[in-house]
Amino acid sequence: MLVSAKEMLNKALEGKYAVGQFNINNLEWTKAVLLTAQENNSPVILGVSEGAGKYMGGYKTIVGMVNGMMEELNITVPVSLHLDHGSYEGALKVIEAGFSSVMFDGSHYAIDENIKKTTQIIKIAEEKGLSVEAEVGSIGGEEDGVVGNGEIADAAECQLIANLGVTMLAAGIGNIHGKYPENWKGLDFTALAAIKAVTGDVPLVLHGGTGIPESMIKEAISLGVAKINVNTELQLAFAESTRKYVEAGKDLQGKGFDPRKLLAPGFAAIKAAVKEKMELFGSVNKA
Repeated sequence: MLVSAKEMLNKALEGKYAVGQFNINNLEWTKAVLLTAQENNSPVILGVSEGAGKYMGGYKTIVGMVNGMMEELNITVPVSLHLDHGSYEGALKVIEAGFSSVMFDGSHYAIDENIKKTTQIIKIAEEKGLSVEAEVGSIGGEEDGVVGNGEIADAAECQLIANLGVTMLAAGIGNIHGKYPENWKGLDFTALAAIKAVTGDVPLVLHGGTGIPESMIKEAISLGVAKINVNTELQLAFAESTRKYVEAGKDLQGKGFDPRKLLAPGFAAIKAAVKEKMELFGSVNKA
């Protein structure tokens, strides 16, 4: 049974740990993340970008797969199915399809328009018991073709959005999506502290969790980050394991070409990466 992310994030904020949002791309990804969460007794958020939603055959397909898998695999830890960086239209679609959480990313609109649209999404989502994530100040790197530079969100704007009643707030503090460049300046903890000071008890979200040093992750959590998004790191782990399998010629031995065998090393790599993140974020045994 899918749940809103509200309770798991409020508990994380109180307990000074973070819940991982692991973006899913197919059945292997979904199964790997769910099993790892269950094995580590950790709450988990399954993130779906609009691009991944299209790739997997639509939001209703994903809802059916996740619900079915949770039942068949006896997943009892709290699981939230969340739209990542949703457009206004995308947010409405996942609410209808049966997601339990939604991010409306209005960061590219002027603040007044962001507030107006976020308010509408909150109203619709709350009626159905979904949690809502909003964003202020675009996150750097590339996300669905939009490139940002690791902006620092304005604390006053964060306060305006937090006061609308969002469940969680993503605020840019110099973090970026994808791999971090050599000259990356690191997270801006002064900005994070300023944002935390005006947003009160709203759990903060750190996007672009791939490649941020562990010490920075821990400091961010201590300053009020309760949700950390991971995507690229799992993709890299999956690709590397799959490449090794093929380069070793294992797909040419016996039934090594069977997708169940071909995708098994990548599946195991995702599980290992997710476990490592759950340990780092402190969510193990917090279900």
